Amino acid sequence: MVARVKGPTDHVVIVGAGLAGLSAALRLAGAGRKVTVVERESVPGGRNGLLVKDGYSFDTGPSVLTMPSLINDAFNSVGEELKDWLELTPLSPLYRAFYADGSQLDVHANTEQMEEEISRNISSSEAEGYRRYVDFVTKLYKYEMNDFIDRNIDSPLNLLTPNLARLIALGGFRRLAPKVNQFMKDPRLQKVYSFQAMYAGVSPQQALAIYAVIAYMDSVNGVFFPKGGMHALPKALAAAAEKHGVTFKYNSTVTKIDYQNGRANAVITHTGERIECDVLVLNPDLPVVWRDLLGGAPAKIKRLIYSPSCVTLLVGSKKEYSHLAHHNIHFGHSWDGVFDELIKKKMLMSDPSVLVTVPSKDDPTLAPKGKHSYYVLFPTPNLDADIDWKKTAGPYRDQMIATLEQRGYTDFGDSIEVETMTTPLDWQAQGMERGAPFASAHTFFQTGPFRPRNLAQGFENVVFAGSGTQPGVGVPMVLISGRLAAERIVGPVK
Repeated sequence: MVARVKGPTDHVVIVGAGLAGLSAALRLAGAGRKVTVVERESVPGGRNGLLVKDGYSFDTGPSVLTMPSLINDAFNSVGEELKDWLELTPLSPLYRAFYADGSQLDVHANTEQMEEEISRNISSSEAEGYRRYVDFVTKLYKYEMNDFIDRNIDSPLNLLTPNLARLIALGGFRRLAPKVNQFMKDPRLQKVYSFQAMYAGVSPQQALAIYAVIAYMDSVNGVFFPKGGMHALPKALAAAAEKHGVTFKYNSTVTKIDYQNGRANAVITHTGERIECDVLVLNPDLPVVWRDLLGGAPAKIKRLIYSPSCVTLLVGSKKEYSHLAHHNIHFGHSWDGVFDELIKKKMLMSDPSVLVTVPSKDDPTLAPKGKHSYYVLFPTPNLDADIDWKKTAGPYRDQMIATLEQRGYTDFGDSIEVETMTTPLDWQAQGMERGAPFASAHTFFQTGPFRPRNLAQGFENVVFAGSGTQPGVGVPMVLISGRLAAERIVGPVK
């Protein structure tokens, strides 16, 4: 039996309409609870936000969508089906990888198609290594999902299951990069099947091999794109929740929690409105919530190590590049070296690997007719680094444009009509500790049972949801975290 909140659970207040908060709201509504969601923005989504500017619609947060079964699971909790709320297009290729030597590789979810791609562009022996890697990550997913990801963990002893022995035997607790290299010898394949560790806030060299499960979630299970952009996902989840009785209070910032004897009784908003609750679910960044609303973080929270950050450029352009796929990864010459710069030396990458997403490629309505939208992401250190972003932002923006132009985006700078830049300083202003949108890093002692628990220490009815708690970072993980939060309140939910 996992620990549960104490006392009545009739009315649950959720602070934050991020994906985790929405996932929790649906499950709690499905379990018959009265649910009120308090959100500071005018729309749902949290980090999965929306920016509309001069006819362009930009997603401001995650750009890669995987594991639609988890989205469907959230809808099912109130008797709804994903297909009635959201139109998802499977992307092919999932990614187009461009390398510094001028070669490129399309990444496909279909293993036969991918084997053919590798045989044609690299070699048949590498294709065979890829096939064995797919078997490895598929087993990882099977052994990890139920016992380590999709469950509430109260103690490391909860992990003593037959699947732990299977994971150890598979090599799941060795380092990711050497494990990937056992299967694939070509550096191009090694990069494209290990870069996903960055989603967990660690380098492929530092990450445990169990994080190859992220490669399963996208490179084997597939990558999808919702019609209307990524923001269509929280919009659909919120609409389904509202249909099933959840109350949303937008443009409302919670400034205080009224609690007595370790029990939260109400939240108070910036307008002075008091909303009483039996249970409180907190979706904002966990360390920020501790500091701003719960009276100060425990020592363990203060000691957390944070993921690298990133700078994003949202660009509306009159220029189209016919050689691009929906998601494009441009790898630099350097690999191990740039991670050292990013994580150990805490400096800007001298030869960055870059993600460029082109949402208008699969949904032209996201840009004015004949125009195109680009989501450009450069990894950077978080605010632990000695970088003055007020001074650095302008020159770094020019450097980003120059890098793109060197990598085949001819006249990119001159073709920009609309742009918005987000730096680590901006992420911090949006409520992300250390300006790190990927939250605390998934180092060994910040993973699984060692990651901050979703029950707030010292409170009997406060639960966390989101990337700062278990199971961790990424759209699939935060959807699961919403369900785990709900289970702390109402027990197992179908």
